[in-house]
Amino acid sequence: MRKAKIMDRRTFIRVAAPFVGSVLGAQALSGCRRALGLIPSAMPTNPPSEIPTNTPPPLPTATNLPDPTATTVPDRAVVVLVKTEDRIDGVQRALSILEARDFRGKRVLVKPNLNSSHATPGSTHNDVLATMVQWVEQNGSEHITVGDRSGMEMTRRVMDKKGLPAMGDELGFDLIAFDELEVEDWEHIEFEGSDWPSGIALARPVREAEGIVSLCCLKTHRFGGHFTMSLKNSVGMIASHVPGEGVEYMAQLHNSTAQRRMIAEINAAYKPDLVIVDAVDAFIYGGPDTGTLAHPGLILAGTDRVAIDAVGVAILRYFGTTNVVQQGPIFKQAQIERAVSLGLGIDHPNKIDLITDDAASDGFAETLRPILLQDAA
Repeated sequence: MRKAKIMDRRTFIRVAAPFVGSVLGAQALSGCRRALGLIPSAMPTNPPSEIPTNTPPPLPTATNLPDPTATTVPDRAVVVLVKTEDRIDGVQRALSILEARDFRGKRVLVKPNLNSSHATPGSTHNDVLATMVQWVEQNGSEHITVGDRSGMEMTRRVMDKKGLPAMGDELGFDLIAFDELEVEDWEHIEFEGSDWPSGIALARPVREAEGIVSLCCLKTHRFGGHFTMSLKNSVGMIASHVPGEGVEYMAQLHNSTAQRRMIAEINAAYKPDLVIVDAVDAFIYGGPDTGTLAHPGLILAGTDRVAIDAVGVAILRYFGTTNVVQQGPIFKQAQIERAVSLGLGIDHPNKIDLITDDAASDGFAETLRPILLQDAA
């Protein structure tokens, strides 16, 4: 199996600004697809005390550039919503609605959720991973790597238990367990004004990738994250610790009252080209490994992490979830609020366009409208 190219020296950099990309507009989609724009609600804003209401300041840049949110907040965000019982068909339908992504000649990193080897939604379903790898290859990628760092088991053991080496041999992708990387394979990134006391150490394969696909599950998180979707999936891209260093990054994260803001800040270090959320099954309590199961029967797709996670929270609320996830404006959830302050996505739920392709998907999208807009200012 080929080895992913790794740079041979470590660089310490200061992030100048969050990476903010454009999102697909609903007008770019074919006329037969249904766009469900959200209408602002007149519901009063009265968030509970456990949901923070003060927006933290954005991360200052090294060159003292103006607040990035002043010019980079997207006008709209497309989130594809597909009702399905078949993950393969659902992912393929979602990708066809988003239309082709250009991976021609690019080295692409596919980042699944391999926090543990537990059954989906405890980890990414193999059908989702295989379908995504095949689609990326069909769209021109010259090299595909699947990489992650597990939090509850050794990553290589998780990969082995899920049969990923055999899948890699069959489909032709490389596997990288980030917790096996050497000191030179990590890039230290310091965020001025952030809640990370020592910055973060980001896996070099993430920085070197010319395209990034994030494969997420839909679930609550009992260890302080509150929920785990696209923003939280980024935690697997950074080190728990770097060989030879004394910093315990995961201890800093999990022992901090700012944990959810710190999760969002990781996302300023990279921009995904595509995000897929497998919401065929979801944990509405517990998580991330095991929990109380619900069956939304959905696949989500998009490029805006804020919009994706907001829709995911709305789905959890529809089925009934933990108090901290259920209550208050969705955009006051700390992960989402911090990501918005960094210019990583849209800043209001009425900027989300839910795109569907059939009546069943339309119907569920309609039920999410008032949930997304609940208590929104």
